[in-house]
Amino acid sequence: MKIILKKIPKNPIIIEGFPGFGLVGTIATEFLLDHLKAELIGEFVYEELSPIVAIHGHKLVNPMAVWHVPGKNIVILHTILNIKGFEWEIASQIMDLAKKMKAKEIIGLEGVATDDPNPDNVKVYYYGNEKMKQCGAEPVKESIIMGVSAALMVKHKKLNCLFATAHSQLPDSKAAAKLIEVLDKYLGLGVDYQPLLKQAELFETKIKNLMQQSNKTLKEADRKSMSYLG
Repeated sequence: MKIILKKIPKNPIIIEGFPGFGLVGTIATEFLLDHLKAELIGEFVYEELSPIVAIHGHKLVNPMAVWHVPGKNIVILHTILNIKGFEWEIASQIMDLAKKMKAKEIIGLEGVATDDPNPDNVKVYYYGNEKMKQCGAEPVKESIIMGVSAALMVKHKKLNCLFATAHSQLPDSKAAAKLIEVLDKYLGLGVDYQPLLKQAELFETKIKNLMQQSNKTLKEADRKSMSYLG
């Protein structure tokens, strides 16, 4: 696995949001890509992961790519793939990318489970920069973190991370919207809060369909593989 870039921004802030609980990181980064009008500057090249692509709105969706927002000098890492089992390798590639770009900061976006029965009660927690507390996030006191962000925490001691409480493993647009709200205050992105939730729900539907098609394709591939063997 490696990352191939056609452009190398200098001193950017890197934001990563990979599939996790509630697909919060994926929905949030998808929203940022659209709202901030990011441009594609690179992609992950791999043979370890399943060879899956998606088509949405008559356009090919890059399954794992690197995007740049020139006006804000933000690099966004986004994927719709199931990356379970390759978190360490992806984290290593992100660290190499950050070193190459001399990134100022890496921010992880994640969803975490909550036992609060009210789906409208979404909280955002942070790990890292205390400035996030002033933006509406609460410090993490006790938690178990998994995935790419966990691997980055081990490899990159100064990782800053935002966690939004999600009420289900199903795509949670409300949690993603709350995460964006806090991130906006932290980075000054200029996000319009009013249509945020509605747009997040649209992204939720898009991401859900893409992930469902991806999983369906994998199951079909497994079924065909078994038929060859049997």
